[in-house]
Amino acid sequence: MSVRYRFVFFDVDSTLVTIEGIDVLAGGNPEIARLTDQAMNGEIPLDQVYARRLELIRPTREAVEKLGETYVRSLTEGAMNTIETLRNEGAQIHLVTAGIQQAIAPLAKHLGISERATHAVALRFDANGAYEDFDRRSFLARPGGKELVVRDVRARSHGRAAFIGDGVSDLEAKPAVDLFIGFGGVARRERVKQNADVYVERLADALPHLLS
Repeated sequence: MSVRYRFVFFDVDSTLVTIEGIDVLAGGNPEIARLTDQAMNGEIPLDQVYARRLELIRPTREAVEKLGETYVRSLTEGAMNTIETLRNEGAQIHLVTAGIQQAIAPLAKHLGISERATHAVALRFDANGAYEDFDRRSFLARPGGKELVVRDVRARSHGRAAFIGDGVSDLEAKPAVDLFIGFGGVARRERVKQNADVYVERLADALPHLLS
């Protein structure tokens, strides 16, 4: 086997893991879950809900660290093997997520993905660990951000690219890659299914499309 795509970009929440991190931080708050679902279905722009959810939750540094531990325990079936297989065949793996950088970092480390290849949104805390703000300069906290991140990575090196994700914010990256794989193993989103080049419900089923 050999890899068809030099770059493989993965979403994280509801793709590599079975949870939505922001909903975990919200402790089951139905308003937060509703906003998340609407954003992931493309019903409202991400930038309209990003700051609002964080202001409602105001997550502490400690809560974010616990979320990082939860991410590591919540891997989607086949996630580790899929990434290891692609890496062994020479693919460069990147995580591209609107998730919280400090919570995504332990997961990336667990998966063997470098900090340089982990693209997420950093939070800022005060000296006591209370929430202050998020990185408002981040592309990933606004619509179309994932496409911009992917284009930036690809501009530095040549090679074909694929993206795997479950949400409409992932689908927005489709123009920047050669293959978009929609993932429905955790959450099925009809708009993603209809517009993906390939649609799978198990991560392992993406491998035949990525390898030759």
